[in-house]
Amino acid sequence: MRSLKLFYIISFSFLLLYLVAEFNKPKAVNWTPTLSYNDKIPFGTFILFKEINQLFPGAKIKETNKTIYDQFHGDTVHNSNYLIIANSINLSKYDYREMINYINNGNSVFIATSNFVQKGIKANPVADTLGIQLDYYFQKTVTDLNFTNDKLAKKGGYRFDRGMAASYFEQFDTTRAVVLSKNEDNFPTLVRYNFGKGSLFLCADPKLFTNYSLLTPNGADYAAKALSYLPEHPVIYWDHLQNGDIEVDESPLRVFFSYPALQWAYYIALFTLVGFVLFEMKRRQRIIPIIAAPANSTVDFVSVVGRVYYEQRNNTNIAQKKILYFLEHLRTTYYLKTNVLDREFIEKLAQKTGVDLAFVQELVAHIQYITGQRVSDEDLIKLNQLIEQFYIKSR
Repeated sequence: MRSLKLFYIISFSFLLLYLVAEFNKPKAVNWTPTLSYNDKIPFGTFILFKEINQLFPGAKIKETNKTIYDQFHGDTVHNSNYLIIANSINLSKYDYREMINYINNGNSVFIATSNFVQKGIKANPVADTLGIQLDYYFQKTVTDLNFTNDKLAKKGGYRFDRGMAASYFEQFDTTRAVVLSKNEDNFPTLVRYNFGKGSLFLCADPKLFTNYSLLTPNGADYAAKALSYLPEHPVIYWDHLQNGDIEVDESPLRVFFSYPALQWAYYIALFTLVGFVLFEMKRRQRIIPIIAAPANSTVDFVSVVGRVYYEQRNNTNIAQKKILYFLEHLRTTYYLKTNVLDREFIEKLAQKTGVDLAFVQELVAHIQYITGQRVSDEDLIKLNQLIEQFYIKSR
């Protein structure tokens, strides 16, 4: 008993140590490039979102989950920047047109994404209009970048690992674009397009602005200089829609809940309908009468018919009807001709039903025996037994 108790104590101690070790075991690093402003994982943008006021002191950060068209259509916005950091962007032609109007009014847009129009990906108006095509270093894990402006360029360049800066602009409209940053192979990674009073900045790799990059001196310096091209406007729009940070309400009732007046109208109509249903249900509800189930008259009919035949004692008539019914069963079930009950018929019947040939010969012989003569009780009983046995054997 004492040894068993000691065994339990040792086992529980080991189990407790295992649970403590599992609880304190460091979690595996999640390298998924979510680019979410809420994610503190390496490739989230939590640090940039929280520290962007360090780059733009006094600027008000406005988060938006609207499309660019919905955000700016009908409004004349001045002195603001619009920031998109996403794995891919999906802009309609109406979004693009509204974005260009927004830039023409003296605002700036900064888009960092690795999917404008990669090979095999459907194009969008930004890539189509500006002639952009991206490519990607699949084998490289370390890439060097540097600015084209001598005042911003760093001696030796900026080195990035873990596949950061692997995307670059393979094609773009060189007549309109200004290259701001290049990689070690002289491919542009950051370009600017001027429209009216404002500018559109396009960066080929959004991971340059993630937590992992900003926690290194190289990454923090590069991101700060890249974003320093944006004018010091008092408002910065942070786009959540393109990266899917906030789910878009796609319910059919989204229009009603977008406007307080329609929302209250919906609630009033709903409560009125519920009240009407309850009131009418109380007024019109009546006792449901009990309806008896219909009687099964088939059994009674069969009993009456059977009693009539039994009292008349017409065995010949009963035998003929049983034979006719049996032959009809053979015609409809096995597609046999029953006008001649010869040897060929017997063999086909035995082959199709799987019934023993000797039994089929006996059944057919008895049918031929009682056909055309007076049928006794014994003959009728034997006929019935043979037919019933045939039904059982042919199942």
